Amino acid sequence: MTKTPGPNHGSAKVLKDAQKQLTEYFKGKRKEFTFNFEARGTKFQQSVWNEISRIPFGKVLSYADIAREIGKPQASRAVGGAVGSNPVPLAIGCHRVLGASGKITGYSGGEGLPTKRWLLSLEGIETKD
Repeated sequence: MTKTPGPNHGSAKVLKDAQKQLTEYFKGKRKEFTFNFEARGTKFQQSVWNEISRIPFGKVLSYADIAREIGKPQASRAVGGAVGSNPVPLAIGCHRVLGASGKITGYSGGEGLPTKRWLLSLEGIETKD
């Protein structure tokens, strides 16, 4: 994740960059975000969010996959808590994290599960309900 030095540092440019990139994403012309943002959380949350940020457009992982990737294979539930605490759910693509069976589970962005389904569909991912 890219961090900015303070809340007002280049905020107009950051917002313009974010708006442009989000528009491109929703039009299917962008697969990753490069605008600057700061996601504050615990070291554990940061490790989860960093791992989620590595999931490419159009791919998904489970909470258990994330737990294994960060070296905490028994921490699937804690990973779920960190995913739910994600302060920028679209930029840190937590919609790409599914339950172990591939089933859609919670989403903190937008209108919850319908938004998660829609984002996954936008990325060409079929889901199990």
